[in-house]
Amino acid sequence: MVEPFFADPALAAWYDALSPTHERADFAFYLPRLMSARSVLDVGCGTGSLLHLAREAGHQGRLCGLDPGAGMLEQARRRPELDIEWILGDLRSVSWEREFDFVVMTGHAFQVLLGDDELRAALAAVRAALTDGGQFGFETRDPLARAWESWTTETPVEVAAGAEASMRMTRQVRSVDGEIVVFTSAFDVPGESDPRHSDSTLRFLGADRLDMFLAEAGLAVDERYGDWAGGPPGEGSPEIITVARRTPA
Repeated sequence: MVEPFFADPALAAWYDALSPTHERADFAFYLPRLMSARSVLDVGCGTGSLLHLAREAGHQGRLCGLDPGAGMLEQARRRPELDIEWILGDLRSVSWEREFDFVVMTGHAFQVLLGDDELRAALAAVRAALTDGGQFGFETRDPLARAWESWTTETPVEVAAGAEASMRMTRQVRSVDGEIVVFTSAFDVPGESDPRHSDSTLRFLGADRLDMFLAEAGLAVDERYGDWAGGPPGEGSPEIITVARRTPA
């Protein structure tokens, strides 16, 4: 089930206002890696901002965005045509064999892979899509940092779009059960009397368990960081940022 925030065009239209491209440290981290790859697959590409950045920066190769959210891809396709492939679906609905030098998942999209079987299938699909020696870049929040403890918002976050329209968002954590955190976001959209709601479920994997799944899938960790400035993992770092390489069968 795709979250309404990503599937609903009325909510997806606000995504870039909530996460402005120029403020995204993950984009700054991944963009040089995209630029050095001849072909790139962005899994969970959202509104397509990262791929557009790469094309506008001079990327000459293949750029492909995959997302299960129809609302998100609607926003991606509204951007100026820059010869980017947009595909509605997820890693279970597509199949590539050694077509991409770099596969990326930004925005903590990796955390929506909830079950072990789902995670294994996704990693197998990523490995299959990678060229020999190709790399997979992604991040997941370090569970030791317990980020969810600050997610419930009493005061709405207000996001403006132009001079006359603004949207207000609040968030409420519903449950924490082991690695699984469930929360609800409420959106007060301009011109609507009732708020829209979007339920989210994320999995927080520790580094040891994460590396076990990667090794099973035939992916070896090349780089590991704890924050977007390139700091080391652990010691309460907020992220587990990973760049893994496809290993020979």
